[in-house]
Amino acid sequence: MTRLLTWHQSYDAVDGVMVHPSDGEAWKHFNSVHPHFSAESRNVHLGLCTNRFNKFGSFTAPYSCWPIILTVYNLPPEMCMRSKLMFLSMVIPGPSNPGPNIDVFFDR
Repeated sequence: MTRLLTWHQSYDAVDGVMVHPSDGEAWKHFNSVHPHFSAESRNVHLGLCTNRFNKFGSFTAPYSCWPIILTVYNLPPEMCMRSKLMFLSMVIPGPSNPGPNIDVFFDR
C-alpha cells in the first residue's frame, strides 16, 4: 500500500487529458502554495465529498442528512473510488443543504 500511495509522484501525465486528480489545476495550485507538503510524496491528499441522502426514500420528506466522505487521492485511478478506501467521516443532519456554512462542522 505504501508503494501505491506514492504512485502519483512517478505518474506520467498525458498532455490535455485528466486521468487522475494529480493532473488537475487544483492539485498543481495546492502544491505551489504548499511546497513543504508536496516535497514529501508520502503525504496524503484527501478529497472531500458530500451529497444529500434521504433515508426515507421520498424527496417530499422534510428530513435528510449529508454524509461527508473522505477519499484518498494519492492512489492510482482504479483505486481512488473503491468503497473500502472511502471513509465516512461525519453525517450532518438537517432538512436542507449546509451550503457555505459547512465549515461550521469542521474543526479548524
